[in-house]
Amino acid sequence: MRFSLAALLLMGLASSAAALPAAPPDSVSNTPGAGAGLAPLSARMAASGPKSFGQLGKNKTLTLLPIPVLFYQAETGLGYGLGALLSGRFSSDTLTRPSNARLQYWTTTEGQSLIQLVHSVYTPGEKFYLNGEISAYDILLYYYGKGAGTASANESETDYKLFIINQRIQKQIAPKLFFGAQYRFTKITDVHGPATATDNKTPSIFYNEGRMTARERQNTQISGLGPVVTYDTRDVPLAAFHGNLLDFGATFNGTGLGSDYRFVRYQLDARHFQPLGSERTILAAQFLGQFHTGDVPFRELAGLGANLGGTLYNNANLLRGIYEQRFRDRQMIMFQAEIRQKLFWRIDGAIFGGVGNVNQYIDKFSLNDTKYAGGAGIRFNFIRRDRVNLRLDYAGGTGSAPGILFAIGEAF
Repeated sequence: MRFSLAALLLMGLASSAAALPAAPPDSVSNTPGAGAGLAPLSARMAASGPKSFGQLGKNKTLTLLPIPVLFYQAETGLGYGLGALLSGRFSSDTLTRPSNARLQYWTTTEGQSLIQLVHSVYTPGEKFYLNGEISAYDILLYYYGKGAGTASANESETDYKLFIINQRIQKQIAPKLFFGAQYRFTKITDVHGPATATDNKTPSIFYNEGRMTARERQNTQISGLGPVVTYDTRDVPLAAFHGNLLDFGATFNGTGLGSDYRFVRYQLDARHFQPLGSERTILAAQFLGQFHTGDVPFRELAGLGANLGGTLYNNANLLRGIYEQRFRDRQMIMFQAEIRQKLFWRIDGAIFGGVGNVNQYIDKFSLNDTKYAGGAGIRFNFIRRDRVNLRLDYAGGTGSAPGILFAIGEAF
């Protein structure tokens, strides 16, 4: 997506904040993997204050936030819709971190749309952790080809319908350690692309790329199942001040599960958070590697500049400032870091940057192909009790024009 003309509604935040519960942020923990915000399409949201919140007991509070959606992008036109965020704990014991569920719907004047439910739920005592999404997109994106050397001149407008079911069920097997299974199903239909690139002269890379097969441009469904293990010591994972996350999973996609392609995806996600001097200044860092074996269609390749990844990347935005999957291939590595600074009242600031690379083969990564992204932003502490922040970032990166990104929650 392009964000040069993003339109945001930020009215009513100060008056809404006055109505929020004032429980100190350290009195609770929050849900892992919710940092990508309400919308995986980074961008586009405006928020108003919570309309209701209910007390379920001394330590059990749920907060419901309705979220108006308004944005403008060159390839979608004007977009508008409504979302909601439910945040809080379903248990009165202090060991259980808060759960959340996010629902949104939007449509655009050019015919694109999204309906999505994302949830992260802890059962009492954190005996089980349930995390997942159900999403249905009618989407338009630019495709540049596979590999680290794709050219901007190859930009090809593609549109398709995308349906995703991604679910994890994990049981706590030791303090802060969860083990379980994950299932992911994706289906794309009604795939279309132009005969030429956006210059109307170059043949479309979507139809003329040597590594793109005719089968990949047809309706395709992917179905995979595999193990996942998570070690998480973050204090409040939605906006951690200190702690670590180490998450590893493998997904085996095959015809026996109803998949049109056979391949295996491995993913390692490592994050670290620590105060610098005091909790007014926080260092956040993340490494993520995604690796594939087998026959992987274009839509399932690892990609830099990922905001549509959703639960695929544990709800992290990868290298903000790079266009959605601007660089994609079978293997991907990425590192990003951020300094988060408390400023005044409910306002924080952040500066961030990152590097990454993709390649067809894991032993062929080259420093010359390294991609860069970075930027700065502000945060509004919308629900201090759960550290729910509204995030407004300005970012740019390799092969992409700078733009504005707006979401709920930190990028990782």
